[in-house]
Amino acid sequence: MAQAINTALRRVPPLAIYIAGALPLMWLVWLLFTGALGIDPVKRIEHQLGEWGLQLLVAGLAVTPLRRFTGINLIRYRRAIGLLAFFYIALHLTTWLVLDIQLRWAEIWADILKRPYITVGVVGFAALIPLAITSNNRSVRYLGAKAWQNLHRLTYFAALAGAIHYIWLVKAWPPEPIIYLILVIFLLATRLIPRRRA
Repeated sequence: MAQAINTALRRVPPLAIYIAGALPLMWLVWLLFTGALGIDPVKRIEHQLGEWGLQLLVAGLAVTPLRRFTGINLIRYRRAIGLLAFFYIALHLTTWLVLDIQLRWAEIWADILKRPYITVGVVGFAALIPLAITSNNRSVRYLGAKAWQNLHRLTYFAALAGAIHYIWLVKAWPPEPIIYLILVIFLLATRLIPRRRA
């Protein structure tokens, strides 16, 4: 089964992931211009962009355990997934800064310092910046494979920060943000399972 899936995936270029990843944004823009985002479109956009970013972070974390435990190999798409996650989270942050807070910097810094959910969200985003910058073959060659791999373990922290940010943001205990946190913890925990020796 896994071999058949991997064979079929060889015909799907990574570019297809970028194209598919742009579709949700196009849909959101369509909803905005058709007035279908409700009475507070800025909050709806901000929330939706952040949730898509978190979903992509979770998807990126799932690539390694999926290959390890099922044999399905999506490694060639992991870079595209990661860059799309950064893109959506950057848009989420930009929406908050520009449309929600309207670049009132004193208020922005006060929120970052005083509101834990904003603090952890901004710190998580900051962790993604070096990952986005180094998500290219030139950086792998320059840093060396081992150092590059160690740097990109920041993804673990960023995903955990994103899930915690979501839970603190809603200020309640609805199932959806809790599910994201459980998924992140589970996917990180799978990396602690010892590999079987042949």
